[in-house]
Parts: sequence; C-alpha cells; structure tokens
Amino acid sequence: MSGVQEQLEIRFRLPDGSDIGPKNYSTASTVTTLKESIIAEWPKEMENQPRTVNDLKLINAGRILEDNNTLAECRSPICDLSGVTTMHVVVRPPSIEREIKRKESKKSKENQCGCVIL
Repeated sequence: MSGVQEQLEIRFRLPDGSDIGPKNYSTASTVTTLKESIIAEWPKEMENQPRTVNDLKLINAGRILEDNNTLAECRSPICDLSGVTTMHVVVRPPSIEREIKRKESKKSKENQCGCVIL
C-alpha cells in the first residue's frame, strides 16, 4: 500500500438549493465528520439551522448515509469518481419544536370531555 488516502470532492446541496463546497474529503472520513463540516460552514442567514449532527441527514445516490460509515463504505457505483459528488442535505426540525408539538397534542386531548350521558 502506498499510504496515500484517496480523496473525494464533495458538494453539499442545501434545502434552499444553495451549495456548500465543493471540498476534498478523505475516503476514511466518516459521515459524522461531513455533518460537522456542514454545520461549521452553514450560512448564518439561513433559517432552520442545524444545531447537532443528529439534525442532519445526508443523501447520496438515493440512500440516507449512516453516521458511523466512512465515505469508502458509502461509495455508490453510480458516482463519478473523477468529478464532484453532490450530496443532498436534509434538516430535521429541532427536537425542541417536536417536543412542543407533542405536548400541545397531548394537552388538546387532555382538555376533551370524557363524560358519558346515559
């Protein structure tokens, strides 16, 4: 082995159609590393900013990539190895907002009358 890590050039397509990158990553990089890079470079003026890597999903060639996998493990045979690979970024709603929605739905159920008139 030559000891040289293979590099992939990756562009991240954000939900609004804008891009981060392209930037070179080692095939030994994990999906979590990519997500950390996306969070660090996320445009500050954009709404719905991710706070943690759990707020992001990366999609490549129609597959959602698992956090602990490396780029080498995620490589798709349909990707053009000589060019830029575009990965799509999906932002999950913040868990706080989801928790508020859950509490509101429970609250509305609690306020319903459970009386039965015979």
